[in-house]
Amino acid sequence: MSAATDTTPPAAPPNAIGQSVRDSLVIARRNLIRMTRIPEMVLFGVIQPVMFVILFTYVFGGSMKIGNTTDPDVYKDFLMAGIFAQTVTFATAGSAAGIADDMQKGLVDRFRSLPMARGAVLTGRTVADLVQTAITLLVLAIVALLVGWRTGSADPTSAGEVLAGFGLLLLLGYAFTWIGALIGLSVRTPEAATSGGIIWLFPVTFVSNAFVDSSQMTPWLRHIAEWNPFSATVQACRELFGNPGVVQSDAWPMQHPVWASLIWSVLIIAVFRTLAVRKYRSAAS
Repeated sequence: MSAATDTTPPAAPPNAIGQSVRDSLVIARRNLIRMTRIPEMVLFGVIQPVMFVILFTYVFGGSMKIGNTTDPDVYKDFLMAGIFAQTVTFATAGSAAGIADDMQKGLVDRFRSLPMARGAVLTGRTVADLVQTAITLLVLAIVALLVGWRTGSADPTSAGEVLAGFGLLLLLGYAFTWIGALIGLSVRTPEAATSGGIIWLFPVTFVSNAFVDSSQMTPWLRHIAEWNPFSATVQACRELFGNPGVVQSDAWPMQHPVWASLIWSVLIIAVFRTLAVRKYRSAAS
């Protein structure tokens, strides 16, 4: 009698993309659960932009000139796109501090010892931060409506365009969290990550068209503001929200702000995700 032959087919190799998605969602779920157990993380993240809305609206509203008027209601509608964009980009500091904290506690080394995709730890973290940013943005939009902000105040708009504007904001926020991820992997402590994650954001957000009409800046500063990726998203949101302050400029990002915002955000994600994953591999090795 002939020996029985084992006809069991060899195991199929795992789908790399599918595994990466599953692992990233597991890490994202872990961070979201942690967020619910530390609600002050969300609370403090909401309080700061709300304070900016109130302060800029009621303290500076009557002194800022937009176009040919200093009407505080005009400035209020002009301001909100900038506040929204500032809020999503300031989430960078939280991403940097969170990743630095995980590195310091050795959690990244534990994740690395598991059979999981290399970039899943960072992708999961940035996805969880995106969810937190979306919650903050929703609360901020409600507060903006309560203080008098309205879409379509300068030009007619539609619900689809408004949603597209918020989509661009979330895309920009997600892009900047990858910068935060790289910073968090590059420093030794969460405190240093918080400082390193936020200090560079002040010139990025203030040398822009977020809070003032960039056409009133000196020429060299105006050119910097007009080519600032942050300004492109702010301009695109004002255009999509139908709010005043859409600056007429010869700079390509200001003439095509929606496309400029998309290109800048995708480019930032491509560059800084590559750098962050490479840094993660070397830092955890």
